[in-house]
Amino acid sequence: MKLIIDEGQIQVIRRLYDVFPAGGVTTNPSILAKAGRPPYESLKEIRALIGKEAQLHVQVTGGTREEMLEESRRIRKELGENTFIKVPVNREGLAAIRLMKKEGALVTGTAVYTRMQAYLAAEAGADYVAPYVNRIDNLGADGIRTTKDIHMLFQNNGLKTQVLAASFKNSQQVQELCLYGIGAATVSADVMESLLKNDAVDMAVSVFRRDFEGLCGQGKTMKNCG
Repeated sequence: MKLIIDEGQIQVIRRLYDVFPAGGVTTNPSILAKAGRPPYESLKEIRALIGKEAQLHVQVTGGTREEMLEESRRIRKELGENTFIKVPVNREGLAAIRLMKKEGALVTGTAVYTRMQAYLAAEAGADYVAPYVNRIDNLGADGIRTTKDIHMLFQNNGLKTQVLAASFKNSQQVQELCLYGIGAATVSADVMESLLKNDAVDMAVSVFRRDFEGLCGQGKTMKNCG
């Protein structure tokens, strides 16, 4: 499972990229608005940071297939061909996905809440579909189960589309889908940090350091202890 960062603020992305083995960045209109800068200014800076080979997912905002297609063309021109165009999977979005694929765009079907939304997006040619795990839970359904079913649906029907799970509230949700082997998960900064946070690890490291300094002296390491 590929880990992707769901964030638009460059300083946060830089901090996470310095530590975590992330495969790219996802954004949406709300994330870009939170960054508080012109969208292409933020996106170009993100692209420069993560490199041209990393995935960058950018969402269209138009209401018609024609508007979405025009947005797709500009996004790819400004940010490179390895930029995934995020398209909401509704009636106009589904039509837009088919048009974008004819032009060779990489496409992520987003705002996915149901198995059939995912199936239709995949049949239209989407490279990824993004089920909203926690938002599905909030509607009284099971986000993890729905996401697993979508993954199985693609496999059973011979579809190449991958799942890009989104909308997580905790690390347990990410872990469960990682164990299941979905294609990718896009994770907020807080949840990404929680994947590594463990007080038991911190305590063990503290004991190791204390014992070693008891042998070699305060501040000593394997570099400077005889």
